[in-house]
Amino acid sequence: MNQKNLKVFFEIHQGIPRQGPGDSESTKKAFLKMVDLPSNIKILDIGCGAGFQTLDLANLINGKIIAIDKHTLYVDKLKQKVLQKELSDKIEVVNADMFTLDFPQASFDVIWAEGAIYIIGFENGIEQWKSLLKQGGYLAATEITWLKPHPPRELEEFWNANYPAMQDVDGNLKIIQKNSGYKIIDWLILPESAWWNHYYNPLEERVQLLKKHYQDDVEALEVINMTQLEIDLYRKYSEYYGYIFYILQKLSN
Repeated sequence: MNQKNLKVFFEIHQGIPRQGPGDSESTKKAFLKMVDLPSNIKILDIGCGAGFQTLDLANLINGKIIAIDKHTLYVDKLKQKVLQKELSDKIEVVNADMFTLDFPQASFDVIWAEGAIYIIGFENGIEQWKSLLKQGGYLAATEITWLKPHPPRELEEFWNANYPAMQDVDGNLKIIQKNSGYKIIDWLILPESAWWNHYYNPLEERVQLLKKHYQDDVEALEVINMTQLEIDLYRKYSEYYGYIFYILQKLSN
């Protein structure tokens, strides 16, 4: 994606509550699967975006969250929220790239990644981030996952073009099992409402607004129309795929 298209992409996502599917209830359910956590917990929230889940986690813990994102727009927005909600003692927001994390090994009790691990790749993420977890620490990540076999051709072609690494549940569980040192605690399917309420509904409103704004810009309209196509495909075929929370525990280095 060139710089202009990237600008339009972020413009589409500007000002919406989340940058991917998710909801507060699912965040809480996944977090409560983690047992025997220390009282003064330390969490690394990777690809935090505008921080919807970061603030949810802050309400669930006593301790510290380091929330990182590469994109200054999201980092600045979350910093403002942290100040407004007087959560600076709990949340530190850092402009950082998940590909070049610079934290000491065994620094965190929990690594959290909602709607972000696909950027580095599911297998790469769980392998590379493992060293940052303390012994017995947890990794919780959501990953888009096939829920049914034999998807319709237009759906399969779309995701093969946009995320060819997409697996079904068994495929992702096998990836986890290949990475010795993790125990699979559980996996949870996000409800369809987690796609719509704070993500696709406001995203679709942005798409309609920007279609008018860029009505004479063919290149920008390609990015906008691709976003609309993604929304339309989920509306038609949501039974075939979804986001799943995978909750893992580190057993060894």
